Amino acid sequence: MDKASSESATFWDHLDALRSVLIRVLLFSGILAACSFAAMPWIFDNVIMAPCNNSFPIYRLFDKISTLTGSVTPGDFDVDVVSIELASQLFIHFSASCWTALIIGFPVILYLLWGFVSPALYPNERKGIRRAFFFGNIMFYLGVAVGYFLVFPLAVRFLSTYTLSTHIRPIVSLDSYMDNFFTLLLMMGAVFELPLLAWLLGKMGLLTRSFFKNYRRHAIVVLLVVAAIITPTGDPFTLMLVFIPIYALWEASARLVPPDRPEDDED
Repeated sequence: MDKASSESATFWDHLDALRSVLIRVLLFSGILAACSFAAMPWIFDNVIMAPCNNSFPIYRLFDKISTLTGSVTPGDFDVDVVSIELASQLFIHFSASCWTALIIGFPVILYLLWGFVSPALYPNERKGIRRAFFFGNIMFYLGVAVGYFLVFPLAVRFLSTYTLSTHIRPIVSLDSYMDNFFTLLLMMGAVFELPLLAWLLGKMGLLTRSFFKNYRRHAIVVLLVVAAIITPTGDPFTLMLVFIPIYALWEASARLVPPDRPEDDED
């Protein structure tokens, strides 16, 4: 259905088309969630619980960096995750399967929704949205990867080893661990969409490059503080390893928005 036929369609035609799309989204998500449910024991052992001990890649990397730089290493690391509520493991099994299906099926779900929206757009608008769709999916999964391999493990290591009193034994509940796991992964996926959001706002005339120029120093300070909080060692190399990917998003966003003055192109 092209734009002309889309404009001539009635409200009930649009509603019927939306219902058809939502049914396909639910069917696809349900099938993917069922597959995730069957594979969840393996996913838990090899993916979700992997950041709980020293064998995780980012921990080994930082330990090597600490050894080479002579900085203080965090020492042995192992998180005890316990199930407190009687039905926690069952509910977590279901919820983790749904979240996993959402992350894995994210591009297909967007594509199905795109099929409902695209008839209302002109050909030149569709071309721009296709590029945004492709770029947005790449950035989403890149953000999820950074969240899983960098941000979440460092957050777990810092928070689980933080000591208020020597009388408190650090034990993490399963519900708390899972909430933080999927929240951070999805949050990082969303954060990595910021360049795309900046591009869209720039196209709408709501954001220009001067904003990034004026607040660049503020952004550097804030991002350095964030990187320092989640960095397990005190050496500058590790700090930069965390800071650079986050700051790169800021600069990428700045380059994707139009300048409001000619001299902004030179910054």
